[in-house]
Amino acid sequence: MLLHLDASARRASFSRELSRRYAETWRAAHPDAGYVYRDLAADPVPHIGEAWTELCDYVLEHQITDIARYKEAVRTPAQEQAWAVLAPLLDEVVAADVILIGTPMYNFSIPSSLKAWIDQITFPKMSLAGRSFVVTGARGGAYGPGTPREPVDHEERYLRDFFKGHFAVEDVTFVHAELVNACLDPALAHLRGAHEASLSAALEAVSR
Repeated sequence: MLLHLDASARRASFSRELSRRYAETWRAAHPDAGYVYRDLAADPVPHIGEAWTELCDYVLEHQITDIARYKEAVRTPAQEQAWAVLAPLLDEVVAADVILIGTPMYNFSIPSSLKAWIDQITFPKMSLAGRSFVVTGARGGAYGPGTPREPVDHEERYLRDFFKGHFAVEDVTFVHAELVNACLDPALAHLRGAHEASLSAALEAVSR
């Protein structure tokens, strides 16, 4: 099953265009595999609250690593409410073979809508090994290897480190369209050709 998430606040965005292209290609290749879509910007996931932290504390204290047993942590009405929010999100992740995330870079990192989703589905010592993550991104500038802004890329680095370090998932693919600000900023007009080349390469990559 493909779980497809979009996080851009823009309805017409490069990250959405890339994730849509990937999803269309994947679904054509796996017509019977199942597909679930969530728009984290249009239908945001609530931020975690104290009851959620209590669920995490219980799971950690009792060394529960089987995701199917997490509900054992629910003991109070507030925790029931927290569980009602996170359980459908977690079920989608567990059921997925591939998790596709279309996200822009906002202020050197990820949108808060995506971070809220990550917080809701994450528990101590949790493994999603065997699954794949694909991240289709758009960034205003250039943050690739060797660029001056590479050190402040806290989007790809954070997601890659988190998926590997917390979820035990190393099968992670990133595809970025860069220099999107060149479409609007007169000071970057000389880079519009480079942006167009980056977008074209990204669209080709997700189609592959």
